[in-house]
Amino acid sequence: MAASSPTRGSEVRPFLLLLLGTLVMAMDARPIFLDMVHNNPGEEPFVTRYNDPTVLRDLGCTGKVFELFEAAQFGVDWSATDPEVFPVGSKERAWVDAKAEELTRFYDATKAAGLQVFCHTDMVILPKRLVQLRGLKHPGDLSDPATVQAVRDLLAGIFARFPQVDGLVIRIGETYLQGAPYHMGAIDNKTDPQRTIIPLMNLLRDEVCVKRGKQVIFRSWYSFDVDLAKYRAVSDGVEPHPNLVIVVKHCEGDFHRGNPFSKVLGQGRHRQLVEIQCQREYEGKGAYPNYVMNGVIEGFEEHVGQPGASLTALWKNPLTAGVSTWSRGGGWRGPYLTNEFWCSVNMAVLAQWLRAPGQGEAAAFRTYAASLGLDEAGIADFRALCLDSAAAILRGRRSTKPALVDTWWTRDQYIELPKVPQDPADRALVLSERDAAVTLWEGIVARADRLRFADPATTTYVRTSSRYGLHLYRIYQASWHLVAVGKDGDATERQRWIAAYDAAWKDLRTLKEEHPECATLYEAKGFTINGRGKPGIGAFVDTLRKP
Repeated sequence: MAASSPTRGSEVRPFLLLLLGTLVMAMDARPIFLDMVHNNPGEEPFVTRYNDPTVLRDLGCTGKVFELFEAAQFGVDWSATDPEVFPVGSKERAWVDAKAEELTRFYDATKAAGLQVFCHTDMVILPKRLVQLRGLKHPGDLSDPATVQAVRDLLAGIFARFPQVDGLVIRIGETYLQGAPYHMGAIDNKTDPQRTIIPLMNLLRDEVCVKRGKQVIFRSWYSFDVDLAKYRAVSDGVEPHPNLVIVVKHCEGDFHRGNPFSKVLGQGRHRQLVEIQCQREYEGKGAYPNYVMNGVIEGFEEHVGQPGASLTALWKNPLTAGVSTWSRGGGWRGPYLTNEFWCSVNMAVLAQWLRAPGQGEAAAFRTYAASLGLDEAGIADFRALCLDSAAAILRGRRSTKPALVDTWWTRDQYIELPKVPQDPADRALVLSERDAAVTLWEGIVARADRLRFADPATTTYVRTSSRYGLHLYRIYQASWHLVAVGKDGDATERQRWIAAYDAAWKDLRTLKEEHPECATLYEAKGFTINGRGKPGIGAFVDTLRKP
């Protein structure tokens, strides 16, 4: 389905459709503001206020996105086309019926709160029995007509069973099936515009937007989000429609500080949502202060000098239709929270800014901080604490020269072996930044101790979580210095940093023992899923202890 050479008529129609979409948005007088809670795959759902649609409504959200295992496709029984897929009386049918009842409760409550209902939907996921009955040889290949028909039947089943659903948020970057015992699938050639992305988007446009008047929000992540030529090929290959929107992360790749600002935002001919993560999955998950909304709204320090690298700049682009947030979730395992305050700071400031983008991030922050009961001195300290957290995380986890550091040395609750730059100047810079991060965290703790929020539990948590950040980044600091010294380096330095490493871990563990509000702790081992993982920093440090 490659795009043909456009005629004058084919140029005019997409323009009119885009204009119509802009007018619809203007009539509503609000940008699209969607939120999703993404539970850890295979684990119990988070206990969070953001599952309550009235909380989202009061923040100003226009819709709630139900994540993968709360998506409507798992409540479709296929009785209209293939009644043997989930036969009445079978355990499989009982599972689907129970799921459908659960989803109906969720969706009805969301509609009652005045929000739109969206489903975060993996493609292509089909019942195992359907694949067997239809003899689908290529269930993930959209060049196979049988697969295309199965997807069309699935879409018909979704909207017939769940008329409350206003649209689908389509994900083709990864596929999780931990919560779906009777389904299977994964899309083929997910980064290929001509074989997969354009055909799928056109199929969805036809079945969802045109035939049913529902909405499609197509996620670009991990498929056509980092290559501008590929993005433009997709944009050119699919005719715009008022109900078709592409969602793009504000940074390229995963949500890592230091990653480039998205080069495809503001490009092409389709309306876009900016995807924003409020619980930073690679940077503590809310276990310690991590304020990113100044960077998202006004521009991160690593993007200084890049015109348009901010939500404020994007807001002037007519293609920008709104935002899509993850209030909670992302990644795997922990740390697990007892208090979602730092996630809420990011959510609340963004929500306040969206009410009047012209006010700027600082004004939105001030309004929110005042609502927490802080006096003028407290607002100033809280602001400085939040901004310092952003600076400390960049310097303690990545670098002001991001290319020097592989982001994956720590993620979720794990700490692996960092790769220290070989060039002496680069090495010195990165190590000095680890030291600077600890100094910033010490200042953060001092500010936290001066703060007095209206809610005593918030005061306690801000102090505890600030110390969590300090102790963790002391561990990071010692880890990097120990890798730099190594087995053959200066023995005095090695012993100094081993002592610092041990003391930081002791302080972090004591913090958890003495403060039940503290998040669960990091582990000194590599990223581990299903019991499989690599040795982490702990195993390396143990080798340095031996004579």
